[in-house]
Amino acid sequence: MTGLKEKIRAAIANEGPMPVAQFMAICLGDPELGYYTTREPFGNQGDFVTAPEISQMFGELVGATCVSAFDRLGHPEAFHLVELGPGRGTLMADLLRAASLRPGFVAAARLHLVETSPRLRQIQERTLAGAPLTPAFHDTFETIPDGPVLVVANEFFDALPIHQFVKTPGGWHERVVGLDADGALAFGAGAARIPDGDIPDEFMNASTGSVFETQPAANAIAERLGQRLARDGGAAIIFDYGYLKSATGDTLQALYRHAYDDILAHPGEADLTAHVNFEALAGAAVHGGTASHAVLTQGDFLLQSGLLERAGSLGAGKTHKDQEAIRDAVERLAAPGQMGDLFKVLALASTPAPFPPFDSAS
Repeated sequence: MTGLKEKIRAAIANEGPMPVAQFMAICLGDPELGYYTTREPFGNQGDFVTAPEISQMFGELVGATCVSAFDRLGHPEAFHLVELGPGRGTLMADLLRAASLRPGFVAAARLHLVETSPRLRQIQERTLAGAPLTPAFHDTFETIPDGPVLVVANEFFDALPIHQFVKTPGGWHERVVGLDADGALAFGAGAARIPDGDIPDEFMNASTGSVFETQPAANAIAERLGQRLARDGGAAIIFDYGYLKSATGDTLQALYRHAYDDILAHPGEADLTAHVNFEALAGAAVHGGTASHAVLTQGDFLLQSGLLERAGSLGAGKTHKDQEAIRDAVERLAAPGQMGDLFKVLALASTPAPFPPFDSAS
């Protein structure tokens, strides 16, 4: 039994079952035993591999999109380049290398990384040691100084706590983590019935056992991001796995050593994530005052941004083995059935003007 599992069991024994959101927050963020506090989650030696770790091409194409957004802003003398949840800093390192082809972009940019983990901050500093900009670190987006912003977030929102609600014969109840008869962690339904007025109309007639999820933490950040873009100008590009329309379904999952795991098996040792509701995320940002562009799949975004052309130039003159590795990276990043369809890309902007490769504002 992990130390965090015992800590959670004790908390439930003393205080009663906890909502899924609270369980998720403890597992990921406990100051002493939480997943992001204690583990190296990224890469082949961690529990999962993110797009920037698959190939430099991902970050380079994101960098080109940021340069395009800089052009749309009218080349401000100064702006804040922000990444939410920078991982190991790989995406930002590749982004800045590509963006350095436009000297005015780098000269105007002030780099900010929103990262709460002291251990990951050290890794990010090492990764960016040779970059043209030195990062300032922040615990929250709210402390970014005033001025135009360009924001990038890759697999940030999926790690924020979600609430789950389950349909029982007696109505909808919040899903909780409690203890079974043997004292083991187990899912259950909270004692209090959720009032019908708090349930979306389209879910009222769902079958018993159905689950729907809400993401108040993610939506709150998106709304604040929308407010900031509306006030100071700028844009944001958000990558994550998720779905386009609100629907029932249990998307909470655990990853442990590159394999799916029982969600309750390894608290603090497995990554917990949930699919992002992009309809709700975009709606929250628009409520904050910004413009939302039509969501693309990651495959469409990368292909329309020049992934195949970049792969061709990167592989020119390389060995057959290197070229095969580049083709494999293209497949993993953009192919249907891999990251290409599963991951979505949302663009937010302070104005509804066209924002290639995204569609016109919706």
